[in-house]
Amino acid sequence: MARAKSSHSILPAAVSALARRVVRENAAAGRKVATAESCTGGLVSAAITEIPGSSAIFEYGFVTYANEAKTEILGVNRDIIDAFGAVSVATAWAMALGALAKSGADVAVAVSGVAGPDGGSDDKPVGTVVFALAKKGQDPEDVFAEVKQLGNHLSRAEIRLSAAQYALELLLPTHTPSP
Repeated sequence: MARAKSSHSILPAAVSALARRVVRENAAAGRKVATAESCTGGLVSAAITEIPGSSAIFEYGFVTYANEAKTEILGVNRDIIDAFGAVSVATAWAMALGALAKSGADVAVAVSGVAGPDGGSDDKPVGTVVFALAKKGQDPEDVFAEVKQLGNHLSRAEIRLSAAQYALELLLPTHTPSP
């Protein structure tokens, strides 16, 4: 039975439009991308794979919600998580490098954070999200990593969606993260 084509997305229009750009621009640049997601739970991967033609640029998406998944699947050293926590620049950095190594992609983005409503602390309140972007051939010391405070006034869904949107922005070939 043939189904009618639909342009509807399960995600907000702005996220879908950004994902279309990620697919189009990375395909034009000949880049393969990979994701390593914790608090977003696969939203970045879902946004990319919702776009027709995404298989040209996307082969691997790692959802590593638990610390054990980060260590077992991505090879994040347990000492990093023990010393700095799952929501840290060091852990996101290791997640991005692990995704790059395991996938063979040209670029990998990692996301880890506190989406709430529980789990926050004084040091890492709800809305704290850490991002990392690693590129093939890049010196590991040059991997971009950043902590963002998305705000504890947002709902869990809004924090996760905002985090996914920023991760997509990082995957644009023309995006230059500031050090």
